[in-house]
Amino acid sequence: MSKIHINKIFIIVVLAIFSLTSCAKEGFFKPGDARKNPPDPKLRVKKNLEEGKGFRLNNAIKGGGATNFEFASSNELWRASLEVLDFMPLTSANYSGGVIITDWYSEQGNLDESIKITIKFLSNEVRSDAIDVDVFYKKCISTNNCMVNKQDGQLKKEITKQILAKATIYRKQSKDKNFQPYIMSNPGE
Repeated sequence: MSKIHINKIFIIVVLAIFSLTSCAKEGFFKPGDARKNPPDPKLRVKKNLEEGKGFRLNNAIKGGGATNFEFASSNELWRASLEVLDFMPLTSANYSGGVIITDWYSEQGNLDESIKITIKFLSNEVRSDAIDVDVFYKKCISTNNCMVNKQDGQLKKEITKQILAKATIYRKQSKDKNFQPYIMSNPGE
């Protein structure tokens, strides 16, 4: 064997020994007491999960656990925003981050002026303060000489109004679909 091969084996053995002995530090590794743990494996697993000592792969795959994200298509504000901005190319649409960013957009005949829209989601509720819409205007004198300004004008108000109107319709449709009236089986009783 070559010296390099022997050195690699030596380093691996030293690291393995160090890794295994580092688990024995007080506070990290606590030996189990058979008298305090139930003999049934299912009960031990349940106890460990309750104490925060493990997780179930099944819950992680199904989406259970600490995160509680709704699927994007069930969020009325998200759906309404994508529909309102459907005419613009998107740069980023990150549901978990709560932001939609369009690319620069201009009308066909006007290459010197373009707009970019950013929507930040502050809540899942359909309310006027649940979204923050920013509209950026870019005006170019030449290809390399452009000015970008953020403006709170009529376009921002109109986009916010359209998103909230569509989200309200989606919310009503969702409630109507989930509504199941109670029907008595024997009305005479």
